[in-house]
Amino acid sequence: MTRTDLMRDTRTTHKRKVLISGAGIAGPALAFWLNRYGFAVTVVEKARTPRDGGYPIDVRGTAFEVVRRMGILPRLRDAHIDLRRLTFLEGDGSQVASVDPHIITGGVAGRDLEVRRGDLTDALHTAVRDDVEFLFNDSIDTLDQSGHGVDVTFRGGSRRTFDMVFGADGLHSRTRELLFGPEAQFHRYLGYCFAGFTMRNTFGLFRETTLWNAPGRAAALYAVGDNDEVHAFLNFAHPEPPFDAFRHPEAQRDLVAAVFADAGWEVPGMVAAMRDADDLFFDVVSQIRMPRWSSGRVALVGDAAYAPSFLTGQGSSLALVGAYMLAGSLADRDHAAGFAAYEHNTREFVTLNQEQVGEGDAVLFPITARALERRNDMLRNLSATPSAEGRPAHSALTLPEFTPMT
Repeated sequence: MTRTDLMRDTRTTHKRKVLISGAGIAGPALAFWLNRYGFAVTVVEKARTPRDGGYPIDVRGTAFEVVRRMGILPRLRDAHIDLRRLTFLEGDGSQVASVDPHIITGGVAGRDLEVRRGDLTDALHTAVRDDVEFLFNDSIDTLDQSGHGVDVTFRGGSRRTFDMVFGADGLHSRTRELLFGPEAQFHRYLGYCFAGFTMRNTFGLFRETTLWNAPGRAAALYAVGDNDEVHAFLNFAHPEPPFDAFRHPEAQRDLVAAVFADAGWEVPGMVAAMRDADDLFFDVVSQIRMPRWSSGRVALVGDAAYAPSFLTGQGSSLALVGAYMLAGSLADRDHAAGFAAYEHNTREFVTLNQEQVGEGDAVLFPITARALERRNDMLRNLSATPSAEGRPAHSALTLPEFTPMT
């Protein structure tokens, strides 16, 4: 009997039950493919409902093929933002250059997507909600692998046993902490903090981003369409992660306000809007680098395993590709062989994209006056035509075909 025959026999008597922690991007994408391959899937999410907010995100290269195979490409094309201009400003507000965004991002017009994060998460949730179980307003409290499966205790008090558990719960993953220990050992801080929020679009911006820079500081206004709001970002260099601020929202606002206290252009109004924002998101710019992504019957996917940071613009794409590769690797394998195949076939792609951080940070967020001057000179001499191929890392993995078992 071949391994495939054995797996088919096993599935006729025991449909493998799996739990996914996280209903953002990686979680529902993984649920979609695991359901396709015959798993009984449960997704647990600490939020009360699917999250519909968030800043715009990109789907590029190999990830574009993933959403095509999922059948959600037409919906995402309809939601495509089509950002048309990226304007860089001096510290006094004067213009340095206005360029096609693809020149900076390495994207390719017509072959990449930029959508509101909520549009992507809604498309993923809609594609899978009728086929898998969702547990909202709950989360994993403990994991125990001492038996023949994974015994899970939920924060809500219930207990269940699964054949496998997957952590798709983001940069600050609780699943990763339970499995491997504190985040600090895998956290690669990239030297920046940022605050994101929405504010009224009183600037006349339409499908464009305006980025103001001073050494070690940046402020961006991002208009995704013709509504009356813009996404605002305040980014700044900081030598160490400001751990105290994470525990106190007001401390976050105070820190950002202090850093930008003497800034010009529209920054004072942005700081005032940040003070009143009810959707403020504050975090450090960082990556997760792990020597392995699984232990026993538990594996990580997306930012929980390999967050690349927003400087690469590849977080959502890595989540989609990783979910596809993880599910497919388990289609006709047990957990040990499947997890090994997932890492073997996906890690090089992940590493290539994580290393893109060096290409975007100097352009967007120069730390010194000299670096900022060099950046501005480069922008003034930049070609007006984006590459027709994009960055090789974005498409460095050719998706294998995984055949669903029947």
